[in-house]
Amino acid sequence: MAKVKTAEQAQAVLDRYLPQHNRRFSKPAQAKPAWRKISSVRLDQALCFKQQRTVANDHTVTLDGVIFQIPKTSPHRSYAHKRIDVGVLLDGAVEFFYKTEKIAAFDSTKTHAFGLYRTQKKREGFRYGPISNQSADYQQLSP
Repeated sequence: MAKVKTAEQAQAVLDRYLPQHNRRFSKPAQAKPAWRKISSVRLDQALCFKQQRTVANDHTVTLDGVIFQIPKTSPHRSYAHKRIDVGVLLDGAVEFFYKTEKIAAFDSTKTHAFGLYRTQKKREGFRYGPISNQSADYQQLSP
């Protein structure tokens, strides 16, 4: 120890010690960037409205009054009563995931209740949710 008694003496000791300490323990700065590249698919999945739903016995999922039919991939595998993640992408497409597996996707041009509404090949507006709240508008959509 340096046996210092005043703040000025302590500052002088620190000024002598600090360059030695930095040479011994410092590491050179990394020149590589901190950000990573990401694919557009992962970006679309990150920037979407996410909800969880339970699949019904008939492999359907209801989201804001619209019934989506989840296709069966195997006669031995069922998603009935499973909790799945639903992602509504910014372009209006709807994707369904069970854990990390994508089990269904619906294009925004076929799913009129979400996102970009298309009537007579014109864009009418962007809004999340059903076109109207009437029960007659419920549609069954398949991929």
